[in-house]
Amino acid sequence: MTIRTTFAAAVMGALLFTVPVGPAWAEEEDAAVKDTPQQTYKLLQLFGDVFEKVRADYVEKPTDKELIEAAINGMLSSLDPHSSYMNAESFQEMQVQTSGEFGGLGIEVTLDNGVVKVVSPIDDTPAHRAGLQPGDLITHLDGEPVLGMTLSDAVDRMRGKVGTDITITVLRDGKEPFEVTLTRAVVKIQSVKSRLEGDVAYVRITSFNAQAHNGLTRAFRDLQKELGEDKALRGMILDLRSNPGGVLDQAIDVSDAFLERGEIVSIRSEQHPENAQRFNARPGDITDGLPMVVLINGGSASASEIVSGALQDHGRAIIMGTKSFGKGSVQTISPLGEFGAMRMTTSRYYTPSGRSIQAVGIMPDIIVPQSKLESLEPEQQRRERDLRGALDKDNGKTEDKDKEKETKTDYQLLRALDLIRGITLYKDMVTQN
Repeated sequence: MTIRTTFAAAVMGALLFTVPVGPAWAEEEDAAVKDTPQQTYKLLQLFGDVFEKVRADYVEKPTDKELIEAAINGMLSSLDPHSSYMNAESFQEMQVQTSGEFGGLGIEVTLDNGVVKVVSPIDDTPAHRAGLQPGDLITHLDGEPVLGMTLSDAVDRMRGKVGTDITITVLRDGKEPFEVTLTRAVVKIQSVKSRLEGDVAYVRITSFNAQAHNGLTRAFRDLQKELGEDKALRGMILDLRSNPGGVLDQAIDVSDAFLERGEIVSIRSEQHPENAQRFNARPGDITDGLPMVVLINGGSASASEIVSGALQDHGRAIIMGTKSFGKGSVQTISPLGEFGAMRMTTSRYYTPSGRSIQAVGIMPDIIVPQSKLESLEPEQQRRERDLRGALDKDNGKTEDKDKEKETKTDYQLLRALDLIRGITLYKDMVTQN
């Protein structure tokens, strides 16, 4: 009994010791703290006092650099999920990433209720090959909980030496979590991929890095040549699914490639309304007005939403797929000399009709969830390809076969192709009559 009493007293003593003691007027001011110069000075003095106390008494000796960088990052990351501090190393990696090549897992992430949420895996990267999907929640990194980490901390832990492994714990659709082991690699982003789907141009933009616009125009020109001079393209599909965004000016240039006139996007700040910017299209449409479908999904964010919103508002393209991610804010990168840079949300962007899609997303004109295609009746008839020793098409070119298989299993793409062909068929009928 004596031991229990003594232990309880010790616990109570410890609890009482941690209760903050301050002047009587502290409670009165707490109700309404005003941003006056005097109050700001007091708060800065408070920061200095805490800084000195940590330096002097923390259980392990931290460096001044670690403390100050953590304080700056805490200040920025508390504002919203997209504001953060980048030290010199992180800033350099970010510059490399926007140029089109970087090291890591190939995954665009954000914070969601304290855990890392997958915005989009990047094509042909370890994350994409492992089957990670937009909306997946990463709860642990090598067994360590993500809860409590900043986004920068989590990203730093996912990066590492090329060839090393990391095991992540993934929660998908509220089901039982599962583990995935990924091998870090040099991620080379080919931001634009293209192919012909019969007489329809298919162009996929995986991210809006510095190569996006040039890659788009070059891809479309090459597809026209591939089709041949005696044939004409009937339409175009622009695939922005699982595209996490990127550089703003690339989104503007890509939109401009399909618009003859009008506003593309406007950027406005509540704090500085006088700094509002509007970006307008210049004459010239690389497709010369061909029917166009833009594919989006929940992994289409930021710059992808600028493009799809602009083309939707101008009636230039039909948007198909599922609702986009909903990132309608603009971040400004401010270099801090030898100490790296800060990324801070400075404004919101608006589509030509004045819509802010922040936390709302772009709603497709035609909602088409991705579905699995299965034949209801097995194929009974024997064909040439079923005969022993039959020759392969085009001397066995596997690339063509892979593309054909990819199209047949992509339900959203098939519906987009149907729509393009339906529009052109209708136009032909109207012209003939």
